[in-house]
Amino acid sequence: MTTISTPVAREALTHSVGKAADALLKLQQPDGHWVFELEADATIPAEYVLLRHYLGEPVDAELERKIAVYLRRIQGKHHGWPLFHGGEFDMSASVKAYFALKMIGDSPDADYMRRAREAILARGGASGSNVFTRVLLSLFGVTTWRSVPVMPVEIMLLPRWFPFHMSKISYWARTVIAPLLVLGALKPKARNPKGVTINELFLEPPHSLGGVKKAGHQKWSWFLFFRSVDIVLRATEPFFPKTTRKRAIDAAVAFVKERLNGEDGLGAIYPAMANSVMMYDVLGYPEDHPDRAIARLSIDKLLVVKDDEAYCQPCVSPVWDTALTAHTMLEAGGEQATKAAQAGLDWLIPRQVLDVKGDWAEARPDVRPGGWAFQYNNAHYPDLDDTAVVAMAMDRAQANSSTHNFDKSLSRAREWVLGLQSKNGGWAAFDADNTYSFLNNIPFSDHGALLDPPTEDVTARCISMLAQMPGDVQGDQAIEAGIEYLRKTQLPDGSWYGRWGLNYIYGTWSSLCALNAAGLDHKSDVVRKAADWLLKIQNADGGWGEDGTSYKLEYKGYEPAPSTPSQTAWALLGLMAAGEVDHPKVQQGIRYLMEQQGKDGLWDEERFTATGFPRVFYLRYHGYRKFFPLWALARYRNLTSANDRRVAFGM
Repeated sequence: MTTISTPVAREALTHSVGKAADALLKLQQPDGHWVFELEADATIPAEYVLLRHYLGEPVDAELERKIAVYLRRIQGKHHGWPLFHGGEFDMSASVKAYFALKMIGDSPDADYMRRAREAILARGGASGSNVFTRVLLSLFGVTTWRSVPVMPVEIMLLPRWFPFHMSKISYWARTVIAPLLVLGALKPKARNPKGVTINELFLEPPHSLGGVKKAGHQKWSWFLFFRSVDIVLRATEPFFPKTTRKRAIDAAVAFVKERLNGEDGLGAIYPAMANSVMMYDVLGYPEDHPDRAIARLSIDKLLVVKDDEAYCQPCVSPVWDTALTAHTMLEAGGEQATKAAQAGLDWLIPRQVLDVKGDWAEARPDVRPGGWAFQYNNAHYPDLDDTAVVAMAMDRAQANSSTHNFDKSLSRAREWVLGLQSKNGGWAAFDADNTYSFLNNIPFSDHGALLDPPTEDVTARCISMLAQMPGDVQGDQAIEAGIEYLRKTQLPDGSWYGRWGLNYIYGTWSSLCALNAAGLDHKSDVVRKAADWLLKIQNADGGWGEDGTSYKLEYKGYEPAPSTPSQTAWALLGLMAAGEVDHPKVQQGIRYLMEQQGKDGLWDEERFTATGFPRVFYLRYHGYRKFFPLWALARYRNLTSANDRRVAFGM
């Protein structure tokens, strides 16, 4: 059956692009950068409230009132709290949200609290919470530390060759675990001045709660082995030498101090930052000690406080937002947009990490630093995705202006990206060859996100960057190895997995951009299969959509989800990279974006379209609905008015 679509009116398209570009220009910060809200689920704002009560801080009644409004608003129709908008009930998110609301002062007899409690109990009670929630409950004395896998602080002293070593897990796991090991060793109890508890969420006495169950991703053989190790450690840990324990705690404190990262916090992510504050607290650091004070301040910088509600972000995304918006403005074109993009890229220049060899150097000690981090500052943890996106924007802007302002930045970025390629040809987000998959079977790793292995989306981004910035034989070989990695990881239906965006639409868009940048024939099987998959899954309204359920372990293929502006933009950008700019379904997608555009020139999008940890933690980038649709519209305008229909850039 032939798909028929009304041609997109050029005048209307130009108007849409201009209106969106004008709106985005108004959101630029005075110093040139862009930053948008980054929202997760109920767990982070709930944990923020509970942290304040753990520390016994003075109650900020107005702030807590606003956070309570937010938590009540995002309660699901199932009466619990989901991991993403419209998602299924999640036990840990529900337990934390209920606990926080009760701590704030909401009555357990309130209708929404009663319904939440009933939903939790109907699903087996709070004993079904994950490891991190069990840690929190143990800190508050709701459960005991017997409910948490043993993680001796002496881990900090293990040699590099040992099967478990801090360098063998991901950056986020390192920064969260190091201070947590101290808490596990000293087992402090929350001050909790109100004495609030949540025993009513358990079907059994909370103090009787034992170890965690095997998670779905874990193999029985490994899990049983590690459980036996856990039993041995639990029995022997009390007899560990005190001098060794002190050395281990000192090592954990030194690890944190080196990476404290000023007002941006340890790892620049909330869980690590909160753990660092609690670590300093249990070690007796006074509130005005410089390290504890700066760690505590970093957390408050994550707050989003509005007139009617408030929440705490998991982290901030200024480098990512600025780089992607710069790409969008360059695509939109025109003097104002180009000038704004240039200002954003100038803001990024001094944020390149050129003098700190971060944790990534454990695997690549001979590589010079040269990447960008995701946040304002996070020198120990630059990432490949941000670096590739920044570098491509700089390269494009420099080519347009015939200047050489970014030469040094681009050279160092390219060198670092090449140096961080993994042995299998792929690239991970923060490290090279972080592929110790057996570690995801330890009881502590019920979330399945202990590692940072190469992924299709980041690999695609690095290929795109290297292909857009042609260099030498080393670069060509890296691209070839990366393409081979993508060939091997393409699914039979033609799609690619998206680790950091939802999900196969994101991975397929990223991969098609890379293959196009690398010069693959649009008629090749690998490109055709991917393009055909995107065309096949288009919704009847002309858009594309996918949600967090696509990460389920028993995934058997795409399942329809409501269209979103950002995912529609990814699909369109992917199809245009595959040479399908004139396809009727691309026209339908463009029309969908134009029809969904608001009076303010931007788009609405409640649904989450990004990923922190599959099946565990999802993200809603408030900037995605602002710049990605504009990018797709501007690219369509540019390609359909040009003689050459091939996308000339890596993204």
